[in-house]
Amino acid sequence: MVGAHVGRRALGTQDRRGTRTAPPRSEAGSKGPEIEETPMNPLPFIVERSIIIEADPALVFSFFTNPERWAAWWGAGSTLEPRVGGAIRIVHSNGFVSTGEVFEFAPPRRFGFTFSMQHQGVISPEDSRVSFTIEPHPKGTLARVRHAVADKSVAALLPQGWRFHLSLFANAVSNLVNADAPKLVDAWFGLWTEPDSAARSTTLQAIASADVTFRDAYSSLAGVEEIVLHIGAAQKFMPGVRLERRSPVRHCQGTALADWVALGPDGRQRMSGTNVFVMRRGRIESVTGVAAVAETI
Repeated sequence: MVGAHVGRRALGTQDRRGTRTAPPRSEAGSKGPEIEETPMNPLPFIVERSIIIEADPALVFSFFTNPERWAAWWGAGSTLEPRVGGAIRIVHSNGFVSTGEVFEFAPPRRFGFTFSMQHQGVISPEDSRVSFTIEPHPKGTLARVRHAVADKSVAALLPQGWRFHLSLFANAVSNLVNADAPKLVDAWFGLWTEPDSAARSTTLQAIASADVTFRDAYSSLAGVEEIVLHIGAAQKFMPGVRLERRSPVRHCQGTALADWVALGPDGRQRMSGTNVFVMRRGRIESVTGVAAVAETI
């Protein structure tokens, strides 16, 4: 069961430097979890990296407890048993499969695992140990990784490897946070044919931040009220014109693109273009419209 076992395996003496250990009883409290300890070999070569992820720490840590989210990060076929001693499996894009086990599981902050690697042969899980620390950050979450290995030449390869895998981590989290991006985009386009000002305001407040901005060739606006009034004016001076999305919503790391057309009352296309949506925590923060054809509606 997820969260049923909190603990860690003990590290060798030489590898304790720079490694977070369980808090003393005075810090953890007399009723804190028991810590499981079994010997692990020391690994002298250590690489540390970090990344800021725009999501709540609890959601970020769920990628260490939810097997489906683990696979969304590491790749299809990757598996996870979220407990001390649980097996991990990572299926890489080149077909190599890393295996290992969890040696630290302390939600919602720490997660550690061993895993095999490929470098001039196969590096055993015992010679490759990864520790994650998840911390709150003003922008969301600071994720720190510490990777200890037995071989100096392997350590030299790790910065680029983690630069890549932490980016995939941030992208997987962002895809989850912004899973409703298509719905938000369609709701935005729907505002432009909503005749009721109060209904437009209610919808915009539901899908966007209070200081949402909108920019295109005819607009440079900030705030829900300004955008609601601007849409009302557009309906007055361009009666019967409507916007339709004409492409899938393409999302990456909180930015979404959607192609659109503007149709006149007769159904004929008057303009087309692409909107760039910036999203934070599942809400629209800004919209920028770029017309593909400079026509007069």
